[in-house]
Amino acid sequence: MFQPSHADVRRFFCAVYAKSRAGQPMEAIEQLASQWINEHPEYHADLADADAAVARVYEGGYAAQPDGTHGASMNPFLHLSMHLSISEQSSIDQPRGIRQAVELLTARRRDLHAAHHETMDCLGTMLWESQRAGRAPDGDAYIACVQRKATRD
Repeated sequence: MFQPSHADVRRFFCAVYAKSRAGQPMEAIEQLASQWINEHPEYHADLADADAAVARVYEGGYAAQPDGTHGASMNPFLHLSMHLSISEQSSIDQPRGIRQAVELLTARRRDLHAAHHETMDCLGTMLWESQRAGRAPDGDAYIACVQRKATRD
């Protein structure tokens, strides 16, 4: 399995941003990343300089503030990576049931972007609990979390 370093991830998103701005052709995964980059203009300055992006230390996590704004220390690369992960998970329905759960949440919120942000909370919780307990991620708990968000106001 390919496990890119944080520098690889940052250079990938910076390269996608540069290609998008230049109107250059992109691979399918780059097109998807570009869509999420476009949803986050507040990250464009971070994406404009790959060397600075690789060197920068972000203290914050991946999630937006409760009011939907993004904190100054939020890690844009982690945030965009989570958008990309959720998109890929949904496209292949892995773990099984995530596609339907995200679609239900999207319909409930009437906004894919907002649904992704709520799904990130579940994904982040699942990964944190997995690491804390030293066990494999619990896909069923992840999906149940997204489903709960989709069935409440």
